[in-house]
This record gives sequence, structure tokens and C-alpha cells, in this order.
Amino acid sequence: MRILLLTHSYTPEVSPPQRRWSQFITHFRQRGWEVDVVAPIAHLPEGRRTLPKDQAGRAFRRHAGDHGERIRRVPFLPHRTTRLGRLANHLFSAACSIPAALMGPRPDVVVVTVPSLPILGAGYLAARLLRAPLAVDMRDAWPDIARDARLVQGSAKSVVERIIIAIQDRADLVVTVTYGFAEILRQRGLKNVATVSNGVDLDFIEELPEPSAAPGRLEVVYLGNHGESQRLDVVVKAAALVGDKMQLTMVGHGVERNHLIELAAELDAPVEFHPPANRTAVMEYYRRADTCVVSLRDDWKSFESTIPSKTYEVLALGRHVTGIVRGEARKILDDSGAGDVVGAYPEAVAQLWRDLLDDRSRLATGGRGREWVRNNANVPALAASYMELLESVAAAGRTAAAGKRP
Repeated sequence: MRILLLTHSYTPEVSPPQRRWSQFITHFRQRGWEVDVVAPIAHLPEGRRTLPKDQAGRAFRRHAGDHGERIRRVPFLPHRTTRLGRLANHLFSAACSIPAALMGPRPDVVVVTVPSLPILGAGYLAARLLRAPLAVDMRDAWPDIARDARLVQGSAKSVVERIIIAIQDRADLVVTVTYGFAEILRQRGLKNVATVSNGVDLDFIEELPEPSAAPGRLEVVYLGNHGESQRLDVVVKAAALVGDKMQLTMVGHGVERNHLIELAAELDAPVEFHPPANRTAVMEYYRRADTCVVSLRDDWKSFESTIPSKTYEVLALGRHVTGIVRGEARKILDDSGAGDVVGAYPEAVAQLWRDLLDDRSRLATGGRGREWVRNNANVPALAASYMELLESVAAAGRTAAAGKRP
């Protein structure tokens, strides 16, 4: 098997698509599959290249990845971390991805991973030009999120939604990361839908010692995107309500980060902000944490079928979760018994943190989160499921191609 993956972010960047596909590609390569990746020159999160060229990659040059995959880089537009800046950059890189995809061998399956909407169109065109089946990896609930976020307005709204739905309908396979969104797509008439959730490989994630039950300051950590989707102003305001009995550490980047820094200063909240960190530094943040925040805003209906990818990592590490989520993400936390779910308003979050301060024994998860991951979101099993799906799509594509030959 030969797979061609189109993505808007890949190693050495640290991002949700990078984590998901680095994990899967490791197992694809162990099976002996050939994998080609088309991705922009590494430039996240700053919107500009900060790594040496031999690490970030050169435009339209191919180099070997960490797992034996072959990566072909495409140019990007230097930009500010605003919605408009990112959109222009994604459009430019997606356009460049089409010729880059045609520069390598013909794949058995083209895979394109969303939420970058321009790369979705590039993947569709590349698959058509290569006469290869298309698998769409829908990591978010598009076009529903676009509707909730009001990313497009007026007549453009219906055009964007129609394009997304049309590509989903024409894809040979649509893979969702939640069962809820898969069911929504089936209700819309799609039949080519399967679910392969996000997850973690427990062989590479240690189980951390449980936090001390002795009285002390509550250490709360958030790692991830600081964007509109997370509504992190809620946790900053909650920290201000609790005061010096706690410390909130926020690690990451995003369009709302500067606003959150200003808000924390205005409220004199006990909050520290840190830039995105490498794996070693991330583990140090986890070690100091008593509880980790997983948050999605509650006024977007699409988030009922969305699960923050960090959820699985926090559960696997054995940390308590402060969950500000709903729908399928809430069900995971309830089923695992490894955290507490509260409403998306500061008073509720602050009260949970006060309760944890009063009874720190509640921070001990007893390995329940890790056991849930072992049974439901362990990467080797997820990768095996994905490979079966792609093998089926490739076989159907070969059969269809043979039937068209004279």
C-alpha cells in the first residue's frame, strides 16, 4: 500500500494533525506501507519560519521523516496569527499542495486531514488528478463549526457549506473522530462514513504519580490552543475568583492569547502564560499539575460531537480533569470517572477548584482514566482499524479501475 497524506501541519510542528498522523504513520510504516506527506514548510505557531531550513524543510523538496515517510514541503505565506492571516496562508499552501501531490508516485489512496478547509479542496483535486480514491479525515465537525463560528456570512456561507458537503459526498471514505458526528453525517445521507477516534499510545506515555493529598496550593494547567473555541476567559475569571490559593498555568498559542493575558492582568488573576513547549517541557507541566483543564465553549451545537484531543493524553497520564465540555466529551469523562465536569461559567469552575482544595483526595484518579484509554483510545488498535478501512477503499478503487478498462 502507498498512502499520500495532505495536511496543513506536520512534524516538526506540534499540533493536533501532527500528533494524530505521526502516530498512525508509525504503525503504517511498521506494516510496510509507503507513505508520502505533503505539508507546508514548518512555520507554526508564529506564522513564520523559526527553525533552520534543514529542519523546517525547503519548498517542493522531498526529505525523509522520522518514521521513513517521505515529506514534500510547500511554501507558506508569513502571517500574523489572526483569522484572516491564517486563511490566506492556508489558501496559498493548499494551492501549492496540488502540484506537490502530483510530483510523487501514484498512491493507492489519497488522505486529506481537515479542519483546514482549503486543504480539503486541494486533496479532492489531487485525488481526481491522480485517479486515486479519496479518504477525508474530518477531525472537526465541518461544516457545522463554520456555521456556529460564523466564519462565513451571507451568500458565501451557503457556497462554503455546499463545497464541504459535496466533497464529503464524493469522497470514497469519510473518517470522523467522534461517533456523534458520524451519526450526523449518516443522517444527512452519507453512507461512506466510519469513526477512528483520536488517542494515545500507552507504550510511550508514562503514568504519573498521583498528586499529594496534603493541603497546599492547587496547581491547574491548561495546554493547547488559545482560540475562540475554548472560551478560556472562563478559566481566567474562575482563577481570579479563587485567588492565591491556586495557580493557573496556560501553555500554548492562539488568536485569543493576547486578550487572555490582558484579562488576567486586569483581574489580578493568578495565571502564568507560557509559549508552546516541546515534549520534555510539556511533561514537566503535567507533573506539576493537580488538575488539567479541557474546555470547549458551550454555545456551539457542533461541540456536542467534538472531543478535544488533549483529553486522551490527560487521561492516559492519570491526571484529574477539569472538564468544561458537553456531549460526547462529557460522556468520556463521566464514563472514565477521572475528573469533574462543570458548566461553562466562572462561578461553577471556581467552586469546583475550591472543592478540590478542601478535599484533595478527589484529585486521585486511581488509574481509571488510563484504563479507559487502554480500552477505547489506544493508538495501536486505532491504527489497525484505520489500515483496514484504507485497504478496503484501495481494493474498491482497484476494482472500479479494472471495470473501466476496455
